[in-house]
Amino acid sequence: MPLTATGPLVTQAAAAHHAVAAFNVITLEHAEAVIEGAEAAAAPVVLQISENAVRFHHGRPAPLARAAAEAAAHATVPVALHLDHVRSTDLLHLAADCGFTSVMFDAAHLPYEENVTATRTAATWAHRHGLWLEAELGQVGGKDGTGPLDAHAPGARTDPDEARAFVAATGVDALAVAVGTTHAMTSRTARLDHELLARLHDTLTVPLVLHGSSGLPDPELRRAVATGIAKVNIGTALNIAMTGAVRAHLAADPAAVDPRRYLAAGRSAMAAAVTALLGTLAPLTAR
Repeated sequence: MPLTATGPLVTQAAAAHHAVAAFNVITLEHAEAVIEGAEAAAAPVVLQISENAVRFHHGRPAPLARAAAEAAAHATVPVALHLDHVRSTDLLHLAADCGFTSVMFDAAHLPYEENVTATRTAATWAHRHGLWLEAELGQVGGKDGTGPLDAHAPGARTDPDEARAFVAATGVDALAVAVGTTHAMTSRTARLDHELLARLHDTLTVPLVLHGSSGLPDPELRRAVATGIAKVNIGTALNIAMTGAVRAHLAADPAAVDPRRYLAAGRSAMAAAVTALLGTLAPLTAR
């Protein structure tokens, strides 16, 4: 089926107190695995391509984005395409031409007023070009090799009153909030500040997004959605599954040289991880 727009998926999920799962993809195998896993779970899904992934592909978003869109065209479930963690204005301006229906513009590393100015400019441009825009306030941490922020560091957590002012000043369509997760966690040991998340949900009128969800155990993930998260971002969990399967394949067959063999194993492992994660969210996932 044709690509689905991210915005309606997320806003409908938020209205129904459900969540849409969004998976970061780096290769075509990632995209194929996410779609396969979503079809097995009979659930909609968002394919996300991050600025880091674009950098890996020599700074060109179109080849992977168009391959992902073509894979989505053959899916039996709704699939959306999202450009994630964009700091480059030049990359933002390529989004619409590459088939993305939404962008996460990330200026959370900037001082508050600079974040507001940059995000408002990005949102204005995005809306003019038919794109739904997500932003971040507070810092989840753990990207680009940096360690997680201390939970009590200034700006580490999203302040509800500041978030309300930020949304009003920028006109964003959704807000990624910092409530205790960290990007790139390889263990599922994160714990959320559910009281803060509940306050954010009560304070804001836009859908809430949770980054770094690979680090959450199933009960925490389910509770996050029940408390108001409408979009759940997952990336590292796929890479763990893929890398583990490739390592196992090569260990079992050290003479293997055909990448189709070990990439197939990695793709299957990622698809199974997607289905399992969607199963965890099943009663709480938009359909």
